Amino acid sequence: MRYTGLRSFQAVAQAGGFTAAAEQLGVSQPTLTAQIGALEAEFDVRLFHRRNRRVELTPAGRDLLAITTRMFAEEREALEFLQQSRELRRGVLRVGAVGPYHVTEMLAAFGRRYPGVELSVALGNSTRALQDLRDYRTDVAVLAHIDEDPGLLAVPYRRHPVVVFTRTDHPFAARDAIALADLQGERMIVREKGSTTRRAFEEAIGAAGVAPRIVMEIGSREAIREAVIHGLGIGYVSAAEFVADPVLRAVPIADAQIFTYAHVVILRERADGRVIRAFLDTVGGMLRPE
Repeated sequence: MRYTGLRSFQAVAQAGGFTAAAEQLGVSQPTLTAQIGALEAEFDVRLFHRRNRRVELTPAGRDLLAITTRMFAEEREALEFLQQSRELRRGVLRVGAVGPYHVTEMLAAFGRRYPGVELSVALGNSTRALQDLRDYRTDVAVLAHIDEDPGLLAVPYRRHPVVVFTRTDHPFAARDAIALADLQGERMIVREKGSTTRRAFEEAIGAAGVAPRIVMEIGSREAIREAVIHGLGIGYVSAAEFVADPVLRAVPIADAQIFTYAHVVILRERADGRVIRAFLDTVGGMLRPE
């Protein structure tokens, strides 16, 4: 009964309501309501605030959700283990990444090696990708930066320089390279806070005492590219992720070592998971000296 109640609690918390959760679980709403009520009554705790048809987690509910999310993620991993053959003909791998460039080549190599494993990828900035990993919403994260953390296992993968890019009618476009000082007062379009490319760039210009004029903050590489094409300012990006266009030009920075990195990151406690280990082994075979 307690397991059923916890499963019902997880479903209601994720669905945001009893009706949607009941449909997902294939039970009636009164049954689901009774299961949650029994769980709350047994432990004398309130897990949800009921407001008409909407429900919100109480503080105790939020704490319990963190536990049940881990519990059911481990249950899912156990079931996947039992379903998979020795050759990993079945399974699921969920990857979070800061951009499509590196993760696409990783998934392509993994898919060729294990065609029966279902793959999914969620794109976002490093902050979001790392939180999804910690919350067990993904199995692997491909991040540009990772702070020292004993709970994480990180494998360095690639390193690329950051370049400025402009319209071809901008004075920078006629040059082979620029210096950081050339960016003083320039109209610049930047990524959102949480972007590691922005973090690396701002550390470099801060150390050089250079202050561009930030005219726009956008949470998408593609949107920044379009803004530059329309003449709203200049941007910067990893050289590996610059998309060529007849009206754009990438310009190296001559006097600063600004790099973006790609790290494959997992939770250390999940390092023995078969699908995760297979992915790390695949990536290990793709590493090359910088």
